[in-house]
Amino acid sequence: MLNSDFVRRFGLPALFLLQFFCVLFLLADAVADVFKLESLSFIKDSDSFEYAVVIALIMSMAATGYRMRRVLLRNRLVENQLMAASGAFCELLELHFENWNLTASEREVALLAIKGFGIAEIADLRKTKAGTIKAQLNAIYKKADVTGRPQLISLFVEELMGDTLAPSPV
Repeated sequence: MLNSDFVRRFGLPALFLLQFFCVLFLLADAVADVFKLESLSFIKDSDSFEYAVVIALIMSMAATGYRMRRVLLRNRLVENQLMAASGAFCELLELHFENWNLTASEREVALLAIKGFGIAEIADLRKTKAGTIKAQLNAIYKKADVTGRPQLISLFVEELMGDTLAPSPV
C-alpha cells in the first residue's frame, strides 16, 4: 500500500497529469476525426485505447472529487475551530474583565490595547487625551496584576493554549 504522505504530496499532481494526458489524447483524436488526418491514424484506430483513456479519466475525476470533498470538509472543520477559538477568546476576555472589575471605559481601552492599538490611536478612537489612556492602561495593568501590555496579552494566550505550551526551562 502507498504511503499516505506520498499520496498527499504527489497524489493530486499525478491525478492532474493523468487527466491532462487523457484530455490531450481525446483532443488529438477529435482533431484527427474532424480534419480527417491520416497522419494521426494511430489515434483513430485505437478504440480500445480510447476506452482505457476514458475510463482512466472517469476514475481520476472520481478520485479528484473525493479528494476535493475531503479538503472542503477539512476547511469547514478548521473554520469551525477558528470560530470556536474566537468565541472562547471573547468569553475569556469578558471573564477576566469581570474578575478585574474593569469599568466600561477600561474594558474598551483594554480590548483596543490587546488588539494592538497604540496609546495615541486609542486616544484618537476614544476622542480623549493620551494621558487619560495611559492612566486607564495603568489601572488595567494594576487590576490584572501585570506589568504591561505584553504580559496582559500573554496572560490570554497562555490560557487559550492551555497545556499545549512546552514547559519553561527552570
